[in-house]
Amino acid sequence: MRVLHKVVALGMLALLMVGSRLIAEESATVTVKAAPLSLEQVVDNLVRRNQERAQALFRAQATRVYHLTYHGFPGDHEAEMTVEAKFQSPTTKDFKVISQSGSKLIIDHVFKKLLESEQEAAQPEMSARMLLNRENYDFKLLGYDTSESGGQYLLQVSPKAKSKYVYRGKIWVDAVDFAIVRIEAEPAQNPSFWTKKSEIHHEYKKIQDFWVPVRNVSVSSIRLGGTATLTIEYKDYHVTGASSGSSAIQSAAVTPAARGTK
Repeated sequence: MRVLHKVVALGMLALLMVGSRLIAEESATVTVKAAPLSLEQVVDNLVRRNQERAQALFRAQATRVYHLTYHGFPGDHEAEMTVEAKFQSPTTKDFKVISQSGSKLIIDHVFKKLLESEQEAAQPEMSARMLLNRENYDFKLLGYDTSESGGQYLLQVSPKAKSKYVYRGKIWVDAVDFAIVRIEAEPAQNPSFWTKKSEIHHEYKKIQDFWVPVRNVSVSSIRLGGTATLTIEYKDYHVTGASSGSSAIQSAAVTPAARGTK
């Protein structure tokens, strides 16, 4: 029975690792003909502005609440862990566990392994292969949403190489800041034999000059017949170190007039 428990934990971990980088909402109504910019212009802006924000952010910290429920063979499990997360540019991530409760199996073999994997993924060589750019992804413009929350471009993204750290699916890009607002995707490569399918829903919010994750939901189907749902809530953000000119990145977007319409 202990072996079966470990198999379930490994299956949940392998699939949910992708979810640590990436909340479900209703699909937006999109109209391709209304898009102000071409696909090339949107991707140019997205890549450039992401790089500018990454270079401007020196230090930040936040509180995360991890909650996972597993239902299925060989039994149900549930756990929660609160973590203080600190980021130091360019690659340092430190985590401090504030509280934990529930299944020790999930805490030790899922939550703590997720934190270790995130630290590994932050290293320059690995991080470069995960960047959302033309070297790593193909893009397709699906439409433009003119909802009350503001204009958003809807793009389909497909990774050029399979990896458990990249994803394929849809992203919503803010039409002013050219930052990702929402992701609905699945891992490009099934991380483990023990996982069949995953769905990733990720939501971002603007804090000061930076767009940060606020909620992540990952639903995993395990081959043994179980389903694991991981929710990560992000709160109490503090940008403790940023470039003094970071606010300038808000006014640097490429417009059709600047680039020429296509």
